Amino acid sequence: MTSIVPDHAVGSVPPGTDGRTAGDGRTGTAGGGRGDEGAVPAPLAPRARVFPSLAAVYRAQLSRARVARIPLLFVATFQSIGIMVLMRGVVDGGSEARAVVAGSSVLVVAFVALNLLAQYFGQLRAGGGLDHYATLPVPPAAVVLGAAGAYASFTVPGTVVTAVTGSVMFGLPLTHLWVLAAVIPLSGAALSGLGAALGLLAPRQELATLLGQLGMSAALLLGVLPADRLPAPIGWARDLLPSTYGVEALSRSFDARPDWTAVALDLGVCAAVGVLALAAATWAYRRAAVR
Repeated sequence: MTSIVPDHAVGSVPPGTDGRTAGDGRTGTAGGGRGDEGAVPAPLAPRARVFPSLAAVYRAQLSRARVARIPLLFVATFQSIGIMVLMRGVVDGGSEARAVVAGSSVLVVAFVALNLLAQYFGQLRAGGGLDHYATLPVPPAAVVLGAAGAYASFTVPGTVVTAVTGSVMFGLPLTHLWVLAAVIPLSGAALSGLGAALGLLAPRQELATLLGQLGMSAALLLGVLPADRLPAPIGWARDLLPSTYGVEALSRSFDARPDWTAVALDLGVCAAVGVLALAAATWAYRRAAVR
């Protein structure tokens, strides 16, 4: 087939060029050349550190809890105060009154940190919310610790109100209520770690809700009732409950001369259980996030 292009126009373009010339008369190369083949790739962004990520998750979860969980905090507080009113007709004072007030106060922590956190993580897993966190450069420990810390912090007002109200109602001293500054975070860590683990390990959202309710009921029955009135097998189950040691520490602080060694021992056990519970929750989060 005969070409209509003149012979002198064919082959005049050097190989490797597209025939376009720059304004200074230099011939440009096709495709801009291959000078980028040896370029060094851009460095990746540094890995997110645990503590800044933890602070970010904590603030986000605390803001969310303020909006969505305030009515439930009122329910938890009024529930504990109502239990103390009912027990007021049965218990007059002494060690039984101390156990009722301490158990009712820690029950507020159990209602929020164990029950609601189990429901939250169960809902997060069922609704695909864990996929959202998996796409963020946030370590798993920061997600679990941030949520647990936010829910535990959210219980502070209700726990303080319950403890003060119970102390006034049963005529207990208010002098050593500063122990709540240690009881709330340590009991909150243990119970929130347990609640997060239950919510993340439950195969269905409904089961996570059920486990959270059962855990709160156990904290109610085994924490509020005086320990010396429980049968021996129930007492052994009480010793396995993480909130028991927070209840014991707060109950001892109502004595005229508290045994601070025993209080510190109870708080140390509560702290150890909290570390184990949060570690288990972190493992459960990694397990649920990769599925």
